[in-house]
This record gives sequence, C-alpha cells and structure tokens, in this order.
Amino acid sequence: MGKSPVDTLFSRYIEPGRLVVIRYGPLAGKVCTIVDMVDLRRVIVDGPTTGVARQQIPSKWISLTGIKCTIERGAREKTLKKALAADDVMGKWEATQWAKKKSAVEAKKTLTDFERFKLMVAKK
Repeated sequence: MGKSPVDTLFSRYIEPGRLVVIRYGPLAGKVCTIVDMVDLRRVIVDGPTTGVARQQIPSKWISLTGIKCTIERGAREKTLKKALAADDVMGKWEATQWAKKKSAVEAKKTLTDFERFKLMVAKK
C-alpha cells in the first residue's frame, strides 16, 4: 500500500540513534545522540564525541537532524561510540549546511574588533 499523508509530512522522528542539536539550556549548540525515550516529553541523550554527558532533557530543547545511526534502545556509551564511528555520523554532520553555518557563526563570534574591520575592508 502507499504511504499515508501523515508519513509524507514527517520524516524525522524521536528515536534511538537520531542525531540532535540542543537548542536550549546550558548545553545549547552541542550535538548529541538520542539513546532512549523516557516518555513523550523527555529523552535521554549522550554525546561521547562532543562532550555531552548522558542525561535526560526535554524534547522541546532539541532539534532533530536528518542523520541517524543504528543503535539499540538504551545503548551504552562504548556501543554508541562504535556505532557513530561505523556510520561516520560526525562526518555526515560536518558536511551539512547546518553545521557549516553553525561553525561560521561561532568563528565570527571569536573575531576581535580589528579582525572584523579587516573582514569588512576585504568585502568591499
């Protein structure tokens, strides 16, 4: 049978292995992976390669990406590291426009006044 209209509307689901960007809170801007779902409003995330400790966060604090690795629900940190390396998840993330824009914004924030002036002159 064909896909239902609901299936065509949504392509990113909250599921184990989904790469997410934290939008709010003390870890805002960090990338991590969903490891487990607690309930409809909270998920357990872990970012062994990005410095995000395993913790529970509200699902409203995250933005889902289109990148997913294959892990079981509740996978441990070591298993998650292996799965991220096997699927080259971080490489796929770095290749996205979203990650490139994010790193450009971060680089622009670190510029000094003189560097911003040099950049402005170079653009003219």
